[in-house]
Amino acid sequence: MQAGGYVMKILALEFSTGHRTVAALDTEALDTAHVPAIEIEEVQGRSVRACAMIESALRKAGLARESVDTVAVGLGPGSYAGIRSAIAFALGWHVARAVRLVGISSVECLAAGLGAKGESGSVLAAVDAQRGEFYLAGYELGPTGWREVEPLHLASGEELERRVRAGARVVGPDIPSGIRGVRRVYPDAGILARLAVDRVGLETGARLEPIHLRPARFVKAPPPRAV
Repeated sequence: MQAGGYVMKILALEFSTGHRTVAALDTEALDTAHVPAIEIEEVQGRSVRACAMIESALRKAGLARESVDTVAVGLGPGSYAGIRSAIAFALGWHVARAVRLVGISSVECLAAGLGAKGESGSVLAAVDAQRGEFYLAGYELGPTGWREVEPLHLASGEELERRVRAGARVVGPDIPSGIRGVRRVYPDAGILARLAVDRVGLETGARLEPIHLRPARFVKAPPPRAV
C-alpha cells in the first residue's frame, strides 16, 4: 500500500493526555483499513518511558529504528509537557534520519477513533484547558467518516456544563470529576498512524507546534535593585 507515492513505515506518538500511546505501522505489510497498528500504553505520570515504549512498538511491528521514514505526532490540545516531549522525539528523529514529520490535532484523532469504532451522530469533544476552561470541538460521525462541524475553541466550564445539560453527547480525556456527563475517551496512536497515511508531507520542524489557543503572555522581570 502507498500514500502519496510513498510506502510508509510510521512511528506515531500520542502524548497529549495522561493515557499515552505509541504505535508503529508498516503500510507495505499491513492493510490499515483492517489491521490495527501496534500500541503500547502508559497511563498517568509525567515520567513516561518513551524510549522503551517506542522500542517495544517497533519490535512488535517488526520494524527497525533505521527503517522508520515518517513520525506522526499528536499536537493536542492537552498536556503541554507530553506534547512537547513527543515533538522533541520527532525533531530528534528528523535531524538524525531526515524522516517525514506529520502533526495532527489530537481532538481530530479522538473523533476519528470514535468513527472507527462505528459510532455515529453528533459528538462534542472536550479537553481540559485548565483555569476553569475547556477546549471544545464538534464533530459529525457517519458511515463514511467524520467531519468537523464546530471548530476548536476555548469555552468556560459553565458553557460545557450547559451543553451537557442540554443533551449534547460529550467525550474527552482527563476531564475533572466535578464535570459530570462526559464520557472518558482518549486519542490513541493507532488512529494517529492511520491518519498520517493520508497526510504525509515533508514538514519542517518549525511546523510541529502544540495546539494552544491562548495567546502567550510574558511578564518581564523587574530590573535588579541597587543595594
